[in-house]
Amino acid sequence: MNAPTQTDLLSVTLNRLQLKNPILVASGTFGYAREMQPFLDFSRLGGIIPKTITTEPRIGNAPPRTVETSAGLLNSIGLDNDGIDLFLEKHLNYLASLETALIVNIAGRSIEEMARMAERLNAFPDQITALELNISCPNVSGGVDFGTQPELTEQMLKQVTESCELPVIAKLTPNVTSVVDIAQAAKAGGADAVSLINTVQGTAIDWRRRKPILGGVFGGLSGPAIKPVALRVVCQVARAVDIPIIGVGGISNIDDVMEFIVAGASAVQIGTANFYNPGLATQLVTELEQNLIAENCSQVSELVGTLVYP
Repeated sequence: MNAPTQTDLLSVTLNRLQLKNPILVASGTFGYAREMQPFLDFSRLGGIIPKTITTEPRIGNAPPRTVETSAGLLNSIGLDNDGIDLFLEKHLNYLASLETALIVNIAGRSIEEMARMAERLNAFPDQITALELNISCPNVSGGVDFGTQPELTEQMLKQVTESCELPVIAKLTPNVTSVVDIAQAAKAGGADAVSLINTVQGTAIDWRRRKPILGGVFGGLSGPAIKPVALRVVCQVARAVDIPIIGVGGISNIDDVMEFIVAGASAVQIGTANFYNPGLATQLVTELEQNLIAENCSQVSELVGTLVYP
């Protein structure tokens, strides 16, 4: 029997979304990719998710915008971005030239606005592989509204999927009572996959000055500190909802990747680790291939959701 090729071994299918490997880079941690060019070969990645875009340009929240915490990073960027017009004019052609999947992350103030953005982006099917809906940002006004109420989540996904033919991923927040209910609503609305999880809401305080450190007071915690939360959510959703999962939250080495896969994630996103190890994502592609060969797997999907519960 011939050994599986890398294409066979690493390729993953998330409903309508097909990726050459399951290692993606998370929105908000990779800019528009230009700044990362010296550090890695983009074509080795399963996909790139640039920073969130909105209809109009946003200047973001007041500084300070980031603060390091124990095993993590707290950020209150506030979706600072160029807006969809400049994204299409200045960034799309470059991003689409990088020989990997381009998943565009979008956020809006209303369901109708999200649907209009999706409709505009649908005009570029040869350049854009899929959309990721940011309905879970904890540090902008209204940023999590659509991701905390199942009814609104389902309505959002239905309108977006009716407005475009691109595969659609819903990025969900852990800051709810039951992520399972939200994931089920995303599936009912037509999502091809869910990204689990966005950041965990938190704050940092300078007690001597009696003031919050972040200009926006509250922000989103990411990095290794939230990995146990992200793994818990992936396990819960994988057991309860029949929808492909993209795991994200604190992944910094190959063992983290394998844990998310075994827990039920078909793909993963590398986020905060990009800031201190920008070449990590491509390194993980190589290490994942080595692990799968060592496990005698012919496809990465053979390990997805194989966690044995007591």
